[in-house]
Amino acid sequence: MRNTQIPFRNTGFFSKLVCDYIDRKDVIKELYGNFPDLEGFENQLNLKKGQFTQESRSVLFDSLISQYSCTNVLEATSENIKALKSSNTFTVVTGHQLNIFTGPLYFLFKIISTINLVKQLKEKFPKNNFVPVYWMATEDHDFEEINHFFVGNKKISWDVESSGSVGRKSTESIESVYEEFCDALGSSKNANYLKELFKKAYIKHNTLTEATMFLVNELFGEYGLVIIDGDDLNLKKQFSPFVEKELLEQYAHHSISKTNLFLENNYKVQVNPREINLFYIENEIRERIVLENNIYKVKNTSIKFTKTEILDVLNNSPEKFSPNVIMRPLYQESVLPNLCYIGGGGELAYWLQLKELFVASEIVFPVLLLRNSVLLATVKQGKKLKKLELEYQDLFLNQEKLINIIVEKFSELDFSFDNQRQMLQQIFEDLKPLIYQTDVTFKGALEAQEKKQIKGLLNLEKRLLIAEKRKHKDVVGRTRKLQDSLFPRKGLQERNVNFADFYKEYGEELIPVLLKQLNPLSFEYSVIEL
Repeated sequence: MRNTQIPFRNTGFFSKLVCDYIDRKDVIKELYGNFPDLEGFENQLNLKKGQFTQESRSVLFDSLISQYSCTNVLEATSENIKALKSSNTFTVVTGHQLNIFTGPLYFLFKIISTINLVKQLKEKFPKNNFVPVYWMATEDHDFEEINHFFVGNKKISWDVESSGSVGRKSTESIESVYEEFCDALGSSKNANYLKELFKKAYIKHNTLTEATMFLVNELFGEYGLVIIDGDDLNLKKQFSPFVEKELLEQYAHHSISKTNLFLENNYKVQVNPREINLFYIENEIRERIVLENNIYKVKNTSIKFTKTEILDVLNNSPEKFSPNVIMRPLYQESVLPNLCYIGGGGELAYWLQLKELFVASEIVFPVLLLRNSVLLATVKQGKKLKKLELEYQDLFLNQEKLINIIVEKFSELDFSFDNQRQMLQQIFEDLKPLIYQTDVTFKGALEAQEKKQIKGLLNLEKRLLIAEKRKHKDVVGRTRKLQDSLFPRKGLQERNVNFADFYKEYGEELIPVLLKQLNPLSFEYSVIEL
């Protein structure tokens, strides 16, 4: 099985900040703690030991037992939940929204990266235990981001109104999505399995949280993956001291603003902190908390509190406070004995803004690891690529640039008029002494004619390329078709395709093959021929 590695920077799809992080550039060393290599993980273990109390482990264990009470817990996951009670057990975490039927393909790559890293850490540090964790973003409220997925070229959407936390949303009206999904899949053995999996997850469970937990457990439970829901009363109690500090001091804004000043001069800032980085949750409400004239108000509602009142609510009902994108990483790290967070490029970009917040909170900043990114191709597509005399890395180019390269490769003509341009420029250079021997109007005429002739050569170059594209329309067409098949909607495959497209072809072998082929510490983009 062919597995081609491409440096992330060479793909053109990753930010300068993330590429500089992978390359360990000195300019951003202050933005993170330990780097994700074996030495870094050893240092992280030493920092993390003793920080997470036995009481916190007991709370975590009890919450997980409760959350799994209606789920078929496989032995590997059960053993990992029990192991979390031991002081030498640590987690590796990834998180993601509750996208319908996992959403984009990279959802799988996140979890596979997490499972594989745990395996490597167990081999390297056998005196400790490590548990892979998927943190469900149940409290997000941007339903439009998660209510659709693609099967082939078909967009399947759950077009209903939604408010509040998506995890609490009822699945009552999702049957139309199931029917559309079934129509798009066909009727093979693997397609029928996927239909049944969707049905069991979404038709037979009441909320998106329950459905997602069932689905992910079915796909990854045998590998010991532990799934956790942050919308949990006891976990929120653990986090409440940091919520109180944010309400009273707005310390996240102060901490992150310092880092953002540095980032603004060197990179793109991923997220900007609010003065208060918390939401208020009640029934179908999830709205921002703002402080106006010493009164805490819940945006878009009539709910408001004095300082004393809001602290009473926090003490009695901590589950009503929800962290935003700034505070959620802190929440996660405060309730888990975590070593490492695994995320995509956008996620790592905002995590790299947060170190000062962790310092102010006296919580160890986790190791940050860029998840595996993968382009899945077939052997047949690999053969087509070879016939075109291209490499997989070439396919990451803008399509018109790629077409120009392929035409130049297959044409017998020289597309560059550089020699002719130099000769023309020399002719005009030889004429310039005449400027000083005649009327000054000659200078303007000479310069205008030089620009016109140079522009004419450039136009001829373009016309020659257009003519050769027509002449080699067969190879041009094959190149476009190949790139379009691997980069649907002109974007990365992993962001535009659901795992169902590959599962219906490769079935239950798909996930084991990916687990075997992917190395979480490779720091390169993988192209795998299945």
